[in-house]
Amino acid sequence: MAIVVDIDVMLARRKMSVGTLAERVGITPANLAVLKNGRAKAVRFNTLEALCEALECQPGDLIRWEQD
Repeated sequence: MAIVVDIDVMLARRKMSVGTLAERVGITPANLAVLKNGRAKAVRFNTLEALCEALECQPGDLIRWEQD
């Protein structure tokens, strides 16, 4: 099983930079990069909510499960 993070896809669709998103969400660009690159061990619901609000999307637009 693999959880795939599609934050970069939503950033491209919204034509938004990582720095802008990090600022709107209230996290550092480095922490956003960890999430974006799928290296995070967990995501807080309030962070996920802020990402969805900033990107005007649903949680399923940002993360999905893919069978190996």
